[in-house]
Amino acid sequence: MRPARPAGGPFAYVTLVTNADFALGAKALLRSLRLTGTPADLCVLHTGGVPEASLAPLADLGARLVEVDLLRLSDAFNAAHARDRLHGVAPFTKGEKPAFHTPLDNFCKLRLWQLDYERVVFLDADTLVLKPIDRLFHYPEFCAAPNVYESLADFHRMNSGVFTARPHPETYHRMLARLDAPGAFWRRTDQTFLQEWFPDWHGLPVFDNMLQYVWLNLPALWDWSAIRVLHFQYEKPWQDHPKADRLRPLIELWRAYERGADVPDPTTLPGPTP
Repeated sequence: MRPARPAGGPFAYVTLVTNADFALGAKALLRSLRLTGTPADLCVLHTGGVPEASLAPLADLGARLVEVDLLRLSDAFNAAHARDRLHGVAPFTKGEKPAFHTPLDNFCKLRLWQLDYERVVFLDADTLVLKPIDRLFHYPEFCAAPNVYESLADFHRMNSGVFTARPHPETYHRMLARLDAPGAFWRRTDQTFLQEWFPDWHGLPVFDNMLQYVWLNLPALWDWSAIRVLHFQYEKPWQDHPKADRLRPLIELWRAYERGADVPDPTTLPGPTP
């Protein structure tokens, strides 16, 4: 852990950036957090794969940059979770993972348990915070929303794009021992691991991690006035992709945050077409 500066307090919002694309996402996320008026630290874990030019805007937004190494995992683990092998064994059939997605990078989320904060809220770099969520710092470890984007069956699985945690080095070391146990295979990388590590995870409302596919698949669940965190799972708003036209209001909202200007009130935006 190589932080650029000391922690600014006991609470922090944390995200992970492993390449220039996710740094672009993090810029919009940090701006959205700033607009909520939170006094918590904004912390960006980043790996060596992120160019300095991509990190500079994050520092300009007041983020505490913490450089981390990739986890030291066995050759067998790395082979089992390499992109082609993982997607071959556990293909994504509902959406498209972007070309810059590297599954092994996801496990770097576990580094947050090494941080020098009392409590953190983790947010994927492809999220936006539309309403204050500081209440989550007072929630227990481990809280996450269900992975709802297609049907009621999704409630059986959690989504690791937003969660609460209490950093502690002992937790981190125990996690690493379990993560890379002989024969271990985590079908959905960090998400599968965290759900097994915290089998009694506390469920957050879906509005604390509203997945963009709800707009497409469950339009009756969409409510701009209730959504606190919007999560662009699968296709990213800064990419051209086949679903872009159908997701246009969400993408335009993300672009406004990324620009840092003319951010609309989400409650004035149109809803999905049933």
